[in-house]
Amino acid sequence: MACQAQRTRRTPVSQNADFTVIPPVTSEPGQGKVVFVGAGPGAADLITVRGARTIAQADIIIWASSLVSPEIVADHKPGALLVDSATASLEDITPLYERARDEGLLVARVHTGDPAIYGATAEQRELLRKIGVTYESIPGVSAFSAAAARSDVEITLPEVSQSLILTRLEGGRTPMPPRENVREFAAHGTTMALYLSAARSHTLQEELMAGGYAPDTPVIIGHQVTWPDEVMIRCRLDQLAATMKEHKFWKHTVILVGPALAETPMVKRSHLYHPGFRHEYRDADPAAARELAEKGAQA
Repeated sequence: MACQAQRTRRTPVSQNADFTVIPPVTSEPGQGKVVFVGAGPGAADLITVRGARTIAQADIIIWASSLVSPEIVADHKPGALLVDSATASLEDITPLYERARDEGLLVARVHTGDPAIYGATAEQRELLRKIGVTYESIPGVSAFSAAAARSDVEITLPEVSQSLILTRLEGGRTPMPPRENVREFAAHGTTMALYLSAARSHTLQEELMAGGYAPDTPVIIGHQVTWPDEVMIRCRLDQLAATMKEHKFWKHTVILVGPALAETPMVKRSHLYHPGFRHEYRDADPAAARELAEKGAQA
């Protein structure tokens, strides 16, 4: 997704429908620009090609050494200014954005994972609009996706789980919105990815089970996913708190919960690659189509 400071007012393009078209980002040569780059979960080779290219071309690179590997920002051009934001506030960073605007510089604002997920970019984008700086965002691989890949699971299985809930445990320093709480989300019984909750794993376990997950619901714990000191663990939900305590996981940990995460899940074949399923790019085999229809009628 991309935005431009000078296009903050959106006008409906039709008199008969209530919608707006989000414009593509454009910038003039020599115009200052900030690019929010998703660095991915940890490993340097999991950043996108576009993200790596932006870092290599940037005049200013802002990154948090507490969350982003130094390898991610190592391939920078000579003379690039590297700023560690681990101890910085937004007010500390603002002069760099203003400098980019005034001098026509490219800023790579590097965020861990995907900037759109717990990235704290909203306030930065609001600031950039106010001070007249063009910006855009480059997505990144999030920790939940990397944890699923490392654990050999598919988080959306046919007739098992077709939804994913990304959330965190309430009670931290940042209040949760009304009606957003782990217990209510757990009632759906689908796959859930929990961020920023490792330090309160006992409460998390209680809330998940109170919401409806069975004690033996599969759990995947991903600590420092794709980093050199990565630890991946499988356990039952009723062993979550004890497992977290034993391994001293209290930060940098994502937790996946749900029946789709079982080591040997009840896999039902999807229609997508079934020879009896017809779609825009493929005709169905008649015999396989009849078989598929009969199974559907018996279900």
